[in-house]
Amino acid sequence: MADRKLTEPSPASVARANRQRLAQEEGVRAMADVEKQAVAVRKNMERLRALRQAREDEQAALPPPDPAPAKKKKRASKVAK
Repeated sequence: MADRKLTEPSPASVARANRQRLAQEEGVRAMADVEKQAVAVRKNMERLRALRQAREDEQAALPPPDPAPAKKKKRASKVAK
């Protein structure tokens, strides 16, 4: 029985090793997906930042709008009782 343990792994240890191997592979894939998404987010942020900067530059080149005249408030008439 001692010889069997030295030469042949138990089914439980084989299953455990298989689960660990699969978990490690899944972890590597998950990390690659996370990095891929992070790159996509940074690229989109850069694109949006460039669009916002172009819009702000365009607005800065335009003359400022004339201020609208203030509207006069109507006074409520007092009702006699």
